[in-house]
Amino acid sequence: MRKLLLSATSIAFLSLGACQPEATIEALETAVEKPLTEKLATEKPTNTVENLTAAATAGTENGPPSLQEAKEFLEQAEKDIVELNGFASKVYWIQANFITEDTNALAALAGTQQAKLSTRHANEAKRFNDLSLPADMRRKMDGLKRGSNFPAPEKDGAAEELAKIMTGLEATYGTGKFEHNGKDITLGEASDIIAKSRKPEELLAVWEGWRTVSPPMKNDYSRMVNIVNEGSKELGYNDTGALWRGGYDMDGEAFIKEADRLWGQVKPLYDQLHCNTRAALNTAYGDEVAPLDAPIRADLLGNMWGQSWGNIGDLVAPKGSSKGVDITKLLEENKYTQMQMVKTAEKFFTSLGFEPLPETFWNRSLITKPKDREVVCHASAWNLDDIDDIRIKMCTKITGEDFVTVHHELGHNFYQRAYKDQPVFYKNGANDGFHEAIGDMIALSITPEYLVKVGLLDQKDIPSADADLSLLMQQAMDKVAFLPFGLMVDQWRWKVFSGEYSPSEYNSGWWELREKYQGLRSPSVRPDDAFDPGAKFHIPGNTPYMRYFLAHILQFQFHKAACDMAGFEGPLHQCSIYENEEVGRRFNAMMKMGASKPWPDALEAFTGTRDMDGSAILEYFSPLMAYLEEQNKDRSCGW
Repeated sequence: MRKLLLSATSIAFLSLGACQPEATIEALETAVEKPLTEKLATEKPTNTVENLTAAATAGTENGPPSLQEAKEFLEQAEKDIVELNGFASKVYWIQANFITEDTNALAALAGTQQAKLSTRHANEAKRFNDLSLPADMRRKMDGLKRGSNFPAPEKDGAAEELAKIMTGLEATYGTGKFEHNGKDITLGEASDIIAKSRKPEELLAVWEGWRTVSPPMKNDYSRMVNIVNEGSKELGYNDTGALWRGGYDMDGEAFIKEADRLWGQVKPLYDQLHCNTRAALNTAYGDEVAPLDAPIRADLLGNMWGQSWGNIGDLVAPKGSSKGVDITKLLEENKYTQMQMVKTAEKFFTSLGFEPLPETFWNRSLITKPKDREVVCHASAWNLDDIDDIRIKMCTKITGEDFVTVHHELGHNFYQRAYKDQPVFYKNGANDGFHEAIGDMIALSITPEYLVKVGLLDQKDIPSADADLSLLMQQAMDKVAFLPFGLMVDQWRWKVFSGEYSPSEYNSGWWELREKYQGLRSPSVRPDDAFDPGAKFHIPGNTPYMRYFLAHILQFQFHKAACDMAGFEGPLHQCSIYENEEVGRRFNAMMKMGASKPWPDALEAFTGTRDMDGSAILEYFSPLMAYLEEQNKDRSCGW
C-alpha cells in the first residue's frame, strides 16, 4: 500500500491496475481533486504549510527560523499526512481489489496529491537545516526531507505526470497476459507451468511469453527515472538511488559496503548450493540444456524469475535422506480452507502473547481470489488507518508455500499494530528489512513439532533425524537461493538512477548483474526491445528491494536470538518459538519502537547486538553446508 511519508514507509506492495485515458483523469479532477485537497489547499487555516513557509522565509530574511516555527511546521505536517493518508489508503485498497479504468484514475489522483504534499514538506523541511534541533525533531525533519521513494520535482505538472506513469506501469503488469497453446494466460497460470513442467521447450516458451508483457513499460519507466531523479536532486541527493540509501541511518556509501559485507558472509553457502543445483539440472536435462561450465538457464529453476528454487526440490533432494514434511499434502488431508490457514497463522502470534486480530480484519481482508473481477493477487499486508484497520490482500491457495506466506503477511500486520501509538513519522519498521524479516522469522518456527501442536501432523509422523538434510535443502532452495537476487535488483536500479545504465542498456545491465551475483543466464537471445526487469513486479510496482535481502539476513539473526532467549539447545533449524510468551514480550518491545530510533537501537533491543550479521544463516544451514561440500568436492564450481 502506498503511504505518504518517509522513503522506507511503503511496507505492503503497491496496488496494480489498468491504464486510464487522459479524459478520465480530467473528468475526475473536477469531481474529486477539490474535496481531496480542500483542507490542505483551499481553506488555508492558520498553520498550513504555506503559511509556515511564509513565516520560515521571513525568518531567513530577518534571521534564522525559530525552534517554535520548526515545532509548528512538524505538527502541521503530521496533520496533513494523516488526513491525506486516510483518504488515499482507501483509494488504493479499492484499486487493488477492483482493477478498472476508473479506480486507476482515482489512484492516480491520490498519488498526485501525495506526491505534491511530500515534495512540499521535503522542500520546506530544508529551511530548518541550520537550526539546532532536539534529536527527535531532527529525525522527523530528516525523514520529511527524504520524502517518498519516488519524489516529484516542484515544477507544475510533474506530480501529475509521475502519478499517471506509475499507475500505468502497475496496470500493465497487473493485467498482463500472453498467448500460450492457443489461449491467453495470466502470470499465475504461467508461474504454475514454470513450477511444475520439466520440459525445456515449454519452460522457455512460457518464460519468454511473460516477458512480452514488459517491453511497453520501458519508455515510461525511463521517463519516470528522469522525473524522480530531478525530484531527488531538489532534495539534495545526487540521484534517487542515493535518496534510497539515505534511509538506513548511515552514510549511503557506507550502506553499499555494509550490503557487500553481508553478501560476502553468506556467498560461500550460495556458491555450494549453486554448484550442486547445476549438477542436478545437468543430470536431468543434459549438457545441451544445462552445461556444467556455464551459468544456469534462468527458466529451469521452477520460478518465473529464478529467485527461489524450491519447486525443483525433487531434483536436488539428498539421496538416502528421509523426505521432509509436505505441508501442502497435510493441508489437503486435513481439509484446510484458506480461512483456516489464516486462523492458524494468527494463533502463532497469540501464542506469543499478542492480542488477536480485530474483527475488522476478518470482515475486510481479501483472502481468496474473486471470480468476478480483476484483482492484484500479489500478497500484501495493509494498515488503512495506521491504527487498527489492518488487513491482508492475497489470492490464497491451499499450499505449503502460501501457508508460510500467510504467516509472513500477518507478521507485517502485528508489527503495524505494535507501533500504532508512535507519531506518523515513525509508523514503520526500524529499517525496511525489519518489516520483511518479522514474518519470515516466524515462518522459521514452522517445524514438524509446530505442525504437530497445531494439529496438522501426527506425532508418529514426525520425520526422523536423517530427514534434516531434506528439510534444510527445501529451505535453502528458497531462502539461500534468493539472497543474490535480493541484492541485485536494487543494484540494477541504483545504476539506472545514476545513469550508469542508459535506457538502451537496461536489459543488458540486468543480465550482467544476474550473471555476476546469481550465476544465471537468459535462456535465449533477448530482442532489442526487451525490458526483462519489468517482468518482475517490484520494478513496475516501484517497491525498493534491498529490504528483502536485509530481511533474509535479519530473519535468521532474529531467530537465533529468539531461540537463545527461549533456552533452546538443539540445532538452530529445529527450534520453534511457538507458545513462548517471554520471546513475544521482547519481540513486541522491539516492534513498538517502530522507526523512532536508529535501527541499531531496535536490533540491540531484541538481539543484544548493534550489527547485522549473516553468521546465523551459516549456523542454521551448517549440516547442509557439510553435505554440499562433500557432494561438490570433485566438481568444478563457479561460473
